[in-house]
Amino acid sequence: MKKVITYGTYDLIHVGHINLLRRAKELGDYLIVVLSSDEFNAIKHKTAYHSYEDRKIILEAIKYVDEVIPEYTWEQKVKDVVDNKVDVFVMGDDWKGEFDFLKDYCEVVYLPRTEGISTSKIKNDLHLGKK
Repeated sequence: MKKVITYGTYDLIHVGHINLLRRAKELGDYLIVVLSSDEFNAIKHKTAYHSYEDRKIILEAIKYVDEVIPEYTWEQKVKDVVDNKVDVFVMGDDWKGEFDFLKDYCEVVYLPRTEGISTSKIKNDLHLGKK
């Protein structure tokens, strides 16, 4: 079985997330999503609309996702790859080169993002729509 892993906050799920998850799953048989915990988001100075528990439930309902585990630190990636016997690490291409250190442990693939959509854009659009 070929295992694929990806990381993210996955707040306000949109078509860009679904496209990334679908393409990640196409690279293997089993997709693990490592979901940023609320505590890790605070360290990154990010605020998610949905709690970790709710984001996990949403991700688990997506047909491309086989398993969701928590992310607590930037440094846990090597351990996650090794412990889960991962074959392919996938991230959006806006992270290109940032995770090449994982090439010692697995294949690293950077997928193009869906143009015109992001959680930041949705949050900005919604904020502008308020009166």
